[in-house]
Amino acid sequence: DLRRQDLDDDELGACLGWLANFHARFMGRSPEGLWPIGCYWHLDTRPDELEAIDDEGLKRAAPLLDHELRSTAFQTLVHGDAKVANFCFSREGRVAAVDFQYVGGGCGMKDLAYFVSSCMHEDEAEQREAEVLERYFAALRSALDELGSAIDCDALEAEWRALYPVAWTDFYRFLQGWSPGHWKVHRYSRRLADEVLEALCP
Repeated sequence: DLRRQDLDDDELGACLGWLANFHARFMGRSPEGLWPIGCYWHLDTRPDELEAIDDEGLKRAAPLLDHELRSTAFQTLVHGDAKVANFCFSREGRVAAVDFQYVGGGCGMKDLAYFVSSCMHEDEAEQREAEVLERYFAALRSALDELGSAIDCDALEAEWRALYPVAWTDFYRFLQGWSPGHWKVHRYSRRLADEVLEALCP
């Protein structure tokens, strides 16, 4: 029955564990009866925001970002709006998610990048990037093991780690068209975007 804006270390771990278990349970599952592509900022559903982007390089790269995320060999179901405001906490440290209207197919890094951007300001998101990824992937491996999955966890982690900055940049792309003055449009987001665009559009 509790909501948070800032998370302590245990609450952060609980949310990362929730996302990892959600993604593990639906790994490889077809999004039948759901959005073919999950997440509320998905490119095909946001033409007005795309048109409003002033950064021509980012605008041109938008289909490439979308293609990278769609093309991962490891697809799952994503929550699609996994901001910290959509997690409920108990006094005993348990966590549950709400607001499933944007669940659909996709790469789990879309949920992870969006979640981190919702509860960490730029310095913390940058400083704790490696830690967050380590904790998420440890929880994902554990969840897949408990489910008896035959998925190659090394290949999954390698591919998704490389897509974390792509997912972050894809959300940044949406923000630049929707609300370019938003507090999430900051130096860390710009740095990740520059690195991703340089790799995709050399």
